[in-house]
Amino acid sequence: MGRREHQTSRASGSAQAHPKGTPFPETGPEGHWRYFRHLDRLDAISVDPDAGPAEEAGAVAVVLRDPDPVMAESAVVTHLDRRAVRLAPGAEFAAWARALGPVLDGREFPARRLREWTLLHAIGGGAGWSPADLTAASDWCQRTAAHTLADLGALTLLAGSARTHRVRQTAAQRLRRAAV
Repeated sequence: MGRREHQTSRASGSAQAHPKGTPFPETGPEGHWRYFRHLDRLDAISVDPDAGPAEEAGAVAVVLRDPDPVMAESAVVTHLDRRAVRLAPGAEFAAWARALGPVLDGREFPARRLREWTLLHAIGGGAGWSPADLTAASDWCQRTAAHTLADLGALTLLAGSARTHRVRQTAAQRLRRAAV
C-alpha cells in the first residue's frame, strides 16, 4: 500500500503537517482534530455579526472539500443541527437555508437534514407544511418533532403514524399534557 502525497514520515514525538500546512496534535487521530477544527470555524462564522448566510455557506463549502467526505459531512450536519436550533422560524432561517441549499446539493445526508430542519421550522412557525413530508421524514426528524413541536396537528399525526413506537408514545404523551 503506497503513501498518500500528504503523508510524511516522522520521528516519534514530532508534529505531522496537515496537507494545507496546519499542524495537528500528536494526541489524537487527524480526522478527529479536523472535525473539531471545522466545527470551530463554522461556529465562529455563524456568530460573526459581519458574516451573513452567503459567508456561512462558503465556509460549509470549504469543509465539504475535506479529503474525508464522511467526516466532513458529519461536521456539517453537526453544524446544521446547532445552527438551526438557534435560528427562529421565519425570514432569518429561510435566508440561511436558501444560502446553504446549493452548497449541500449532491450531499444526501446534509441536504436531507437541511430539508428536515426546514420542515421543522415550517411546522414550528405556523407555515404551511405537508403531513406526507412529516410521515416520510427520518426517525431523527420525527423524534425531534415529537419532543419539540407544539403544533397539535403534527403531534396528532405522529401519535398515529410515526414509524417508531417511541415517537408515537412521545407524541401521544405530549397531546395528553396539552389537553389538560
